[in-house]
Amino acid sequence: MVTAAELPRLDEPSAARITRLWAFLRRHRLFVAFLALAFALRLVTMLGYGPALWFNDSYEYVSGAVNPDRPSALRPNGYSFWLLLLRPLHSFALVTFVQHLMGLGIAVLVYALLRKKFGLPGWGATLAAVPVLFDAYQIQLEHLIMSDTMFMLLVVGVITLVLWHRKMSWRLGAVVGLLLALTALTRSIGLPILALVVVYMLVKRTGWKTITAMVTACALPVLGYMAWFASAHGNFAMTNSDGAILYMRTALFADCKKMAVDPRKELELALLCISAPPSERDFSGQKYLWWAQNGQRFHAFGVGSTFTPEMNQAAGTFAKRAILSQPLDYLAIVAGDFFRAFHWGRPRFPDANTYRQYEFLPENKILPAWASNRGSTDTDALKYDPGLRTALIRGKTSVIGTEVHDPWGVFMQGYQRVVRLPGIVLGVLLLIGLAGVAVRWRKLGGPLLLPWLASFGLILAPAATAEFDYRYLLPAVPLACMAAAIALRRGFARPGSMATPGALPTPGSAVDTDPPADTDPLPESAPESGPLPEPSPLPVPSSMTTPDPLPAPGSAADPGFLPASGSMTGPGFLPVPGSVTVPGSAAGRPGSPAMPGSSIRPSSETAFASTTASAE
Repeated sequence: MVTAAELPRLDEPSAARITRLWAFLRRHRLFVAFLALAFALRLVTMLGYGPALWFNDSYEYVSGAVNPDRPSALRPNGYSFWLLLLRPLHSFALVTFVQHLMGLGIAVLVYALLRKKFGLPGWGATLAAVPVLFDAYQIQLEHLIMSDTMFMLLVVGVITLVLWHRKMSWRLGAVVGLLLALTALTRSIGLPILALVVVYMLVKRTGWKTITAMVTACALPVLGYMAWFASAHGNFAMTNSDGAILYMRTALFADCKKMAVDPRKELELALLCISAPPSERDFSGQKYLWWAQNGQRFHAFGVGSTFTPEMNQAAGTFAKRAILSQPLDYLAIVAGDFFRAFHWGRPRFPDANTYRQYEFLPENKILPAWASNRGSTDTDALKYDPGLRTALIRGKTSVIGTEVHDPWGVFMQGYQRVVRLPGIVLGVLLLIGLAGVAVRWRKLGGPLLLPWLASFGLILAPAATAEFDYRYLLPAVPLACMAAAIALRRGFARPGSMATPGALPTPGSAVDTDPPADTDPLPESAPESGPLPEPSPLPVPSSMTTPDPLPAPGSAADPGFLPASGSMTGPGFLPVPGSVTVPGSAAGRPGSPAMPGSSIRPSSETAFASTTASAE
């Protein structure tokens, strides 16, 4: 007999994929709806402000992409390298579109980590991602030709990778190290995050191979960049601006009399002394670094001699002397800038011009014709994107970097006045995360220690080394939301605490069937623990039982019958304290006798087994 096999239907695999996709979207429908709405807001931004928004630092990044043969003395060229990768497409609109996708990607990482690894409900994980999705200043930052969105994605990506894997191989450690190297080359403040990750891995008792691979993978690209920098500028470093920026931090309080600067022996330091007394100086230190006006001693030798190795070293030495000589003045000004981040409003700081660059403005942006490495800032932008429109303004051809189109532009201007994350809310999120760290003090904060420290450090570091700026706050927001959500996952209950006798297990408790990832107290090097053995029931003297004269073999009344381990009752047996009642057993049936003093609470062995089995 011959049978013909039925030909497979070619549309079945695709239909199955579509079915799985719809099931996935239904499970995460709230977040998907919010993600779609956030994407629509970013499309409106692109329609209203084409092709991009600009900040004062934007032109240096574009110049680095147009002239990639020389590193910048001011800041690392990581973002310029990324612009260089997109340069063949000659479109700033494409750059901002990809950056908007990066912003949405940050929200996806936050949601996925909290939902999958820490067991938050869909609404809770979505709420943690809301600031990244809808904050108007976050959307505006993504539309700027600036490195901050790329830096934010790299930082959140590193934290997510480290928290996602309970055990890290050396290969994964190398991947994390490469991401940290990209973070440091994007913004130099990213390098200290390597130290935070290393400390966290040491607390987790991660193997030395993983830590070594991570540090090596991070160090090699950074050292290679520093060697390239040395070939161009003569000193082995990443920038020639760290000392100068620290000088800006101390410019408001540095007093050369208190510093005991001797002009005859320390002429380089004496030239940096500001003659005006501290009480009469400007409210922002940026005036004494960037603007070559009368009284700004940093520009005493001319604009072209500012960011050189010699000037950077002298400025750094001056700043360190000021900090050591006037520590209380330094701490006061750092504290003032740190707590400035937590205001409800948004004061104009450091000046009106800088403040306006973070706003959706109603007018077009004309690019300035400042001197760059090999030309001017406006011509560099035109080389990168020949599609930029030019216009004759005051008898000179000018490049228009931003064109405002209504009604989209008007909509985003109104949206920004209403939808933003106030600084005080960021402060509350940090306090919630700190409370979670304190509750988990036996485990040194557990998994929420890393995102909380990273968020806190990203706010404190600019206040300590540079000056307050609103864009420095935004990378800390998703990490603060992440830490607060992890802290609230169990309502600040002590990790591993047992349920009260007779109480039903609640989500996130020790007997929860799906406990969060932070309930696992074991280090990476510790062996996996299996369930503890159930205690055997103890026999009761035969005088306590009344056997049936003719017991059925194998029945519960048979003296030789042994009930299942862990059952509470049975002829000839006493219940074990803390044992679990098995549904359907003798004690669970109506009318069956229960032994005096018996308990129906879950046993500690069962709870421990449940926690250990599902923490992975």
